[in-house]
Amino acid sequence: MADPRVTEVTTLSCSAAWRNYYFVKVTTADGTVGWSEFDEGFGSPGVGAVVQSLASRVIGQSAMQHERIREDLRGITRPGQGGVVGQALGAIENALLDAKAKILGVPCYELLGGKVRDRLRVYWSHCVTWRAARRPHYQPEITDIDGVRALAREVRDKGFTGLKTNIFRYEDGKIKGFSPGFGTPFEPGLNVEKHIVRGVNHHLSVMREAAGPEMDILLDLNFNAKTEGYLRFLRGIADQDLFWVEIDTLDPQALAYIRSQSAHPIASCETLIGVQEFLPFLRAQAIDVAIVDTPWNGVWQSMKIAAAAEAHEVNVACHNFYGHLCTMMNAHFCAAVPNLRIMEVDIDRIAWDHELFTHVPEYVDGHLVMPERPGWGTEPNEAAILAHPPIQVHGLAARARTQTV
Repeated sequence: MADPRVTEVTTLSCSAAWRNYYFVKVTTADGTVGWSEFDEGFGSPGVGAVVQSLASRVIGQSAMQHERIREDLRGITRPGQGGVVGQALGAIENALLDAKAKILGVPCYELLGGKVRDRLRVYWSHCVTWRAARRPHYQPEITDIDGVRALAREVRDKGFTGLKTNIFRYEDGKIKGFSPGFGTPFEPGLNVEKHIVRGVNHHLSVMREAAGPEMDILLDLNFNAKTEGYLRFLRGIADQDLFWVEIDTLDPQALAYIRSQSAHPIASCETLIGVQEFLPFLRAQAIDVAIVDTPWNGVWQSMKIAAAAEAHEVNVACHNFYGHLCTMMNAHFCAAVPNLRIMEVDIDRIAWDHELFTHVPEYVDGHLVMPERPGWGTEPNEAAILAHPPIQVHGLAARARTQTV
């Protein structure tokens, strides 16, 4: 009979060109290995250190009792809950779910109540962003408006029905980004001037013309403005046909006001951890779509967040811009949750992404096809991870410091 007691918890990482991928590996007494993927580059340094500091508490417990383990870890970290601590708990939970599903010989979605859907509609995320802002890691590179048009046509021609882009404008045909919320440029007031609004409106028009009238276009404004600036953006793009505008703010009342003034649906909450952080936004009717980061929260906890959203007549989407294991973790959540809107994926990949995982996601006609393999349906390839050692300065921290504009 299988022995589900955890005997080892380790972390691994490897280079993903401009960032690193990070993994938790949980091994049980019978040799079952459960995996999860987490992140330290999106403003979360130190998650792996927290996982390692909690490992001794997990060892000896049954991987089948992931909820008990989660609550035990929550109790000993309660004074510092959320942030990197919350993300570490999510990473451990996700690895335990993978191990439990493998012990039972079932896909993880069976642990979540079974799948509601076999295929998941996805949108092509960071469309333009990766090829323009992370050169030369994604090919072909984009430096001008012609490259943007070519990519929008590519999305359509490959059968995808949705794409999400970020804040761009053009100067003499050359592409320019704008992300002061992440220090590029350094402008802590997060002020949004007229030429930025005009620029993003033009950028959306360029993408619409190239992608065609049936393409769903999403715009991510992220943390790059304050309430006044978000309203300027929304008024400047009111005539665009958009699937949603993604906005990050920590004030649910401010976002509710912004939503009341918007011609477009509002999506938000991708950086929140736990049901309690989502509830003020749901109660304030601040969002049309709640975005859940399942690697941060843990997929089991994310199902609770989705249930809270359902109780407030709100659908959910996933936050997903990591490696292929994260995509599959998110896919199991999206397959099982009833109130799904759409799934985020990065179609643009670095050259060696496919080497790092035993299976890569399968896309057909703009949908991810759910596999029936046990666990998450893919695992990190440890030999490939060793062949691509992690880089020291990575993610958002690797961005060059800029001056005020």
